[in-house]
Amino acid sequence: MRCWRSVFHLSGVDIDPLFRQQKPDQVGEKSQTAKGNVISSYFNELSRGKRSVYRTGEIPPTPVEELRPTDLFIAVKTTQKYHNTRLKLLLDTWISRNIQQTYIFTDGADDVLRKRLGSHLINTNCSAAHSRQALSCKMAVEYDTFLSSGKKWFCHVDDDNYVNIWSLVKLLSNYNHFHDVYIGRPSLDRPIEATERLGDTNRRPVQFWFATGGAGFCISRGLALKMSPWASGGHFTVTADRIRLPDDCTVGYIIEALLGARLIRSPLFHSHLENLQLVSHAQIHNQVTLSYGTFETKWNIINVLGAFSLAEDPTRFRSVHCLLYPDTPWCPARILTGPETKREGY
Repeated sequence: MRCWRSVFHLSGVDIDPLFRQQKPDQVGEKSQTAKGNVISSYFNELSRGKRSVYRTGEIPPTPVEELRPTDLFIAVKTTQKYHNTRLKLLLDTWISRNIQQTYIFTDGADDVLRKRLGSHLINTNCSAAHSRQALSCKMAVEYDTFLSSGKKWFCHVDDDNYVNIWSLVKLLSNYNHFHDVYIGRPSLDRPIEATERLGDTNRRPVQFWFATGGAGFCISRGLALKMSPWASGGHFTVTADRIRLPDDCTVGYIIEALLGARLIRSPLFHSHLENLQLVSHAQIHNQVTLSYGTFETKWNIINVLGAFSLAEDPTRFRSVHCLLYPDTPWCPARILTGPETKREGY
């Protein structure tokens, strides 16, 4: 999302209002139409590019590595103002089953969360602003913390993502964590173009694919170690300044433009930038990440059946969680579960 937003700003299109929740009487008819055209155009681009872009993200047929959830390092980026809303929802749902491999990266102290999460809550001391510099600061801390963990896979998600651990482990088990693996979902149907600053006066154009942070992405340990000269010990923010783009773009820049590795595109990752209504109830079990958002005061959410009303569960994350884990104590006794829901060991 961050890098996609930057692309529109560079083109002179202001899309920030599209991502703010507004009251109906605050939005004029003309502005609604204009914003709707931008969104419709974006969704159309995604649909046109889906067949050609996502085929390479299909799961290979034979697992090459036996993985456990504890082999993963899942970094959740959040900010202090969302501790009691977005983050609480995640803690009540998917994180409750996966605290051992999940780490929360935030920008402020929280004694209540510290007591609950212990060392899995990391105060980055980065700015709370949603700026390029603040986002890159947090990603730098995520990366360094992962390297110190010794785990096989680094996976980054935002605080509006639901992570289906069973599907994530299944996906990553088809790749060797010693190899160069960078997997996620691009938010564009073409490589992004940027200007690489090599000094005070030297500049050159560069283009590369990147996985949008709003859908989540994963990097193998083997590849993460190769990123070290440009990402570890504070180098990540310096590298981000070379291209003047946000954190998720910088990850793609290091991997594709500097290291020569390639993004593996997967349709199993989802951000609020896509039309989430296209993810059907029957497909939920196989998805790796899900999301939610608002466009023009309307919810953009997964189309999932369940016992919770829209008022009770506006993001649909609780309904998704009960679909995947019907034994959760607060889930209704009878829900529409669809396909097999038992996930042993997760």
